[in-house]
Amino acid sequence: QLPTLCHTATHTTSKGIGLCLNLRNLPWYVPANPNTFFPRCYGIYMDDEKHDFIEDFRNTAACSILKWVISLNACDKKTQKSKGKINKEDVGQKKDPVDSDEKEIKQLPGKLIDMACQVCETYLAQMEHEDIDTAVDASEVLSEEEWKDLIEQYYCLIHEGAVICSAHNYITQCQKILSKIMSTNPQQDIDGDHNIWIIKPGAKSRGREIVCKNRLDDILKLVEATDQFPVKDHKWVVQKYIETPLLIYDTKFDIRQWFLVTDWNPLTIWFYKESYLRFSTQRFSLDNLDSSIHLCNNSIQKHYKNAADRNPLLPWHNMWTSTKFQEYLQKRGRGNMWRNVIYPSMKKAITYTMRMAQESVEARKSSFELYGADFILGEDFKPWLIEINTSPTMLPSTPVTAELCAQVQEDTIKVVIGKKRDKNWDTGKFELLWRQPLLDLPPFNVTDLFVEGVGIKRSRQKASPITNFNFIDTLARIPQTTECASPNHEKQGESTGTVNNKQNIKMKIEKAIFCQF
Repeated sequence: QLPTLCHTATHTTSKGIGLCLNLRNLPWYVPANPNTFFPRCYGIYMDDEKHDFIEDFRNTAACSILKWVISLNACDKKTQKSKGKINKEDVGQKKDPVDSDEKEIKQLPGKLIDMACQVCETYLAQMEHEDIDTAVDASEVLSEEEWKDLIEQYYCLIHEGAVICSAHNYITQCQKILSKIMSTNPQQDIDGDHNIWIIKPGAKSRGREIVCKNRLDDILKLVEATDQFPVKDHKWVVQKYIETPLLIYDTKFDIRQWFLVTDWNPLTIWFYKESYLRFSTQRFSLDNLDSSIHLCNNSIQKHYKNAADRNPLLPWHNMWTSTKFQEYLQKRGRGNMWRNVIYPSMKKAITYTMRMAQESVEARKSSFELYGADFILGEDFKPWLIEINTSPTMLPSTPVTAELCAQVQEDTIKVVIGKKRDKNWDTGKFELLWRQPLLDLPPFNVTDLFVEGVGIKRSRQKASPITNFNFIDTLARIPQTTECASPNHEKQGESTGTVNNKQNIKMKIEKAIFCQF
């Protein structure tokens, strides 16, 4: 029997919904923290998830304020100008717009830092589980009005170039708090300070309707249910955008990695040795949230022209093989990063995710499924799993995919067909990533202890009731054939024996009739 496609593991796909809701349960299956390889996300179409997202957005904004304060202590003159066009010595000194051609810079009160520190300390207590006895929610630290003011001032500080007059007085305090947060939150490095989130509609592929937003009201308005688009039709997921990705020639890229599942029980995963990189057509920037900069899907980038100021060393078709990427790293003295960090970390993320999803998939023998996982590398070369796609596109859209997609399809056939014909079959560029040990179940030879009852059916035939009792005297007058007739007996008439015999017959008949009722 030829293999067929297996049941889709929706707990790991569905454009992030499955990953979003189920990877949180990973510690129950594997001793690992999903926050170390999967950016946090929320199914914002559910009320409790929306509440958690709003709290996360606010906490991230507070942490970003502290990061801004710390940056004043380490930034050079060029960085300082980009954050308000001031020097460190000028912090706290308002510029005279008459004496300067620069636009007047808005100044914010130091109370903003006080509130941000208060929020971060409560958030830190939650991360360290110190809030169990107090049960204080981070969102309850400030009133809704105070939260509104903090978020608005945060926008002014980060997005509009405002400054805080007394920021230098808080540097030590902010460093201490952020240091503790970084030790408990593994995603602090990728958060950045722009609070950018990527919004994805469920069950859609190739980057359709995916956008990036950095303002809370804009995100909530986008995912708000309407009569035209009810919640059941748009299961939105919001995921923290990686603001500090590894760049190649100042351009963002992601990695498409294939893997194959040939059995769910025992779980058997094959990892493809080749992958490919997808580049954006525009140079990277956090100030512009256009899809041409931040979404690397070829189905999106093919609609844009490569930027004129883009590095000419980047491919015109915006794709590299993983081999080409390794050569790039080798030339920069980081060749060991692929072998020691990137490749094994992608393997580990796939293994963890599939082991988590195993119990939720209906196992079916003689079946297989090819998946396409998307990763983004951080500045430290650490891969972050973004999503897993079923039935990844195999279109020869570029010279890179024309070669690799044909090869991976051929190697898939080698794996799923060859193992049935030869124990030492050629698997192409697929390598066995994970196979659970086959458990030998004990023989079932005990006595069947089930007790089964059989119903008894009542007969439906009933005797007709006797309503006429006049026939008793008639039966009593019937001559007894068991006695021999004799002339002497007839002449005697109503002898004593005959009378007694008739009475006995009558009593028996009446008794029988009585038993009928």
